[in-house]
Amino acid sequence: MRITTKTPTAPLALIAAVACLLAVPAVSAWADTGGAAAGAPPVKGKVHTTGIATWFGPGFYGKQTACGQTLTPSVVGVANRTLPCGTLIKVSYQGRALTVPVLDRGPYSSVDADWDLTAGAAQALDITTTVRIGTRVVGNAPNTPTLGLPAGGQSETLAGGVAASAPVAAE
Repeated sequence: MRITTKTPTAPLALIAAVACLLAVPAVSAWADTGGAAAGAPPVKGKVHTTGIATWFGPGFYGKQTACGQTLTPSVVGVANRTLPCGTLIKVSYQGRALTVPVLDRGPYSSVDADWDLTAGAAQALDITTTVRIGTRVVGNAPNTPTLGLPAGGQSETLAGGVAASAPVAAE
């Protein structure tokens, strides 16, 4: 005699799907900060990746970024086509590392770059041309009009200076 039992896979799959949906924050919260309307928010500690980076600045000073900040020489941030505004990216280049927020959309250069650093971020990392950088999503910050401004005093902002980070050990 053969006994057959059916495993209730459909209810288990439904329970797993509902649990996954409850664990992911609403996408609209990311869209409210200027982020992409589709897809899940960035995952903290995402694996290391590399990409081509350019930098921008002088022709855009005084203009507002896509995320609402006014671009000045001292703003430290990065432009990305898809990551939500305020996403924190750890950028590394030749032994230096800097954590910067996504402040703008882009890049839109002819070299098909993945990232566009502000002049302040490029200066802090000692980048003067198109380069390959390491990147990792490390978190997010509230998107405010002052996001990306240096923590230093007003004089540093007016002078357009950014304190360069010290070289760091490779991860």
